[in-house]
Amino acid sequence: MLIPKEDRKKIHMYLLNEGVLVAKKDFNQPKHDEIDTKNLYVIKALQSLDSRGYVKTQFSWQYYYYSLTDAGIEYLREWLHLPAEVVPVTHKKQVRPTTGGRREFRH
Repeated sequence: MLIPKEDRKKIHMYLLNEGVLVAKKDFNQPKHDEIDTKNLYVIKALQSLDSRGYVKTQFSWQYYYYSLTDAGIEYLREWLHLPAEVVPVTHKKQVRPTTGGRREFRH
């Protein structure tokens, strides 16, 4: 399926920023819930990335769940011409507030 380049770029940017993507199995849905493009374009673009091993696909209850692999991160960085510092939200470490090394115990 031919997908316009600007739509493919929107899909790839969203996937690289978030690291995961969800799409309802509704090929006639005029617009994806989170990306400003057709739902069919999202499903087919991710199906293409899955066949090349750049995403993992899980299907449950009429929804496709896609998660980006390490090879997929490298591919999308190269395709979008982004630096190596750009990583998905799912790969960033969360900073937890410290309590100064002491724990409070309740009796």
